[in-house]
Amino acid sequence: MTITADEHLAHGYADLPGLMSLMTGDEKHGPAATSTLDVLWVLYDRVLRVTPERAEDPGRDRFLLSKGHGPMAYYAVLAAKGFLPVGWLPGFGSYDSPLGHHPDRMLVPGAEIGSGSLGHGLPIGVGTALGLRAQGLDDPAVWVLIGDAELDEGSNHEAIAFAGPAGLDRLHTVVVDNASASHARPGGIAARFEAAGWSAVTADGRDHAALYEAFTAPHPGHPHVVVARVEPKNA
Repeated sequence: MTITADEHLAHGYADLPGLMSLMTGDEKHGPAATSTLDVLWVLYDRVLRVTPERAEDPGRDRFLLSKGHGPMAYYAVLAAKGFLPVGWLPGFGSYDSPLGHHPDRMLVPGAEIGSGSLGHGLPIGVGTALGLRAQGLDDPAVWVLIGDAELDEGSNHEAIAFAGPAGLDRLHTVVVDNASASHARPGGIAARFEAAGWSAVTADGRDHAALYEAFTAPHPGHPHVVVARVEPKNA
């Protein structure tokens, strides 16, 4: 495990709940954010090839947060990894803080997109993967984190249907499944992606070893989705 020195402290996975506790105020969406914490940590700690020093490197991996109720966990992980100061966390959501309820790519170091309406992250991920391909940048991976309830949005299904036949094998999606979708059936998430030509793996969203194995599973010629199942939340 890597750790990052920030403000003379070393931050690891065990510090994340404490970092999240610094963020107070309304509309925190704490339970929904917590459901993404392990996924985010494993990605940033062991998978994504991006660091604060490489945040503008064309060869970096891209991570796109689409899950609208995930910013608390996202900010905690970014702070732990040195992308932003821990001192910013207590101001979360205040009028003069760069850390809004939806990340702003112009204000948050390391943020690739400005999150907002549910259902737009995966289409942007498809466009990002196509753009990298057009530039001849075949090495960077694109990762998109969405929530299972976002699959109620039709724009995601258009992106899913396009990416498989297009062979966007540098595109990866993580669906955090906390049983909050309105229109869902058990096992249906992975099956939906597979029907469109994606590689799909379902894993325990709290098991770091299982997540790492799922994230790094080979999928030549196909985009890849990991369905990370966590305890149900009402958010």
